[in-house]
Amino acid sequence: MAVDTLAFRGSHGTLARVLVVQMQSPVNAGAGMRRAAWVGAGCLALVATGGSFYWFASASSVSDTAPRAAERSPVPVTVAVATLQDVPIYLTGLGTVQAMFSIDIQAQVDGQLQQVLFTEGQQVKKGDVLAKIDPRPFQAALDQAKAKRAQDAATLVAAEKDLTRYTTLSLKNFATQQNVDQQQAKVDQLKASIAADEAAMESAQTQLDFATIVAPSDGRIGIRRVDPGNVVRAADAKPITSLMLTQPSAVVFILPATNLRDVREALKRGPVEVVAFDQDGLAALSSGQLLLIDNSIDQATSTIRLKAVFANEDESLWPGQFVNARTLVDTRRNAVTVPTAAIQNGPQGVFTWVVMGNNTAEPRSIAIGPATGDLTIVTSGLAEGERVVVAGQYKLQSKVPVAPSLVRPSAPTQAAR
Repeated sequence: MAVDTLAFRGSHGTLARVLVVQMQSPVNAGAGMRRAAWVGAGCLALVATGGSFYWFASASSVSDTAPRAAERSPVPVTVAVATLQDVPIYLTGLGTVQAMFSIDIQAQVDGQLQQVLFTEGQQVKKGDVLAKIDPRPFQAALDQAKAKRAQDAATLVAAEKDLTRYTTLSLKNFATQQNVDQQQAKVDQLKASIAADEAAMESAQTQLDFATIVAPSDGRIGIRRVDPGNVVRAADAKPITSLMLTQPSAVVFILPATNLRDVREALKRGPVEVVAFDQDGLAALSSGQLLLIDNSIDQATSTIRLKAVFANEDESLWPGQFVNARTLVDTRRNAVTVPTAAIQNGPQGVFTWVVMGNNTAEPRSIAIGPATGDLTIVTSGLAEGERVVVAGQYKLQSKVPVAPSLVRPSAPTQAAR
């Protein structure tokens, strides 16, 4: 008799071992067959038991998973409502403040600087005396020119009397016509000399006037660069001081050449408002109007230069200061706006997540226009009143349930392009 062991692995790793007895003796063949029959029946019973256990375990697992899928919690998101608003469209460019007039105060004649009559940083009016140069050489030149004119005037009087005599004698044939013509020429020559003398007097008077330096315009005086007692010359490169007219002031700024059409269209409609902000773009310094667009485009940078004028009554703009110039070129009426945070970019282009009426989220392709710091104009793909997701987008899938919390949209400030 030989005894073998058969192993069966049922469901869930159940191991069953069955002893198989093989009868080698012919005498016990009948009994062996009966034992084999009983062993086979036992094996079938074990297999049936394992199958039943596996079926019940699988059914239990499915019944546990189904409620969990059915009870999947909504994704928490923050939403905002698309609204209709009037949105001003601004173009922003970096600019520099310039004085309306910037004048170097220089000597126009050579001489010793005797007096400086201004205070550094002082506001002056046109015609105020700023400095004086030693006037004595110029006064002497003027006196000399006056004396020369008086001399020529006296000579002219004598020549005119001689001309009268020659003319009378010529009529009585006591003098030749040649003598009369020569005397007439002498009179004309003296008249020309007097005209030259008068021009010399005017020149000398001008030189004398230049010895007194006056303000050519209203404005603010800068730092004094030449002290009294120094000799100044008209050819000096260094000025005595500088004068700048800051009320009004100008701002020269640049914009991309692609904005040229928008700016020109705005100028056609009327005055264009320009607001000067500080370098951070937070504080508004002054408000003015666009004066002109430069007559050419800078091909090296593909930009255009523009100039705006500001009253600058409080002198918040200072020459040389860097500012952000924001130019109002248009106002979009009744534009659909959403928070900028709702705008997403994907392989198919710009889209946003829209929360439907049953509180499920769906992606939707949209077309957008100019944007503010926190608002973006939607030109197509979205209607007023629809809800868009502004936070929590990374958890979303199409048609996934959401738990929205609403935020109030902000009012438009200054849309920039």
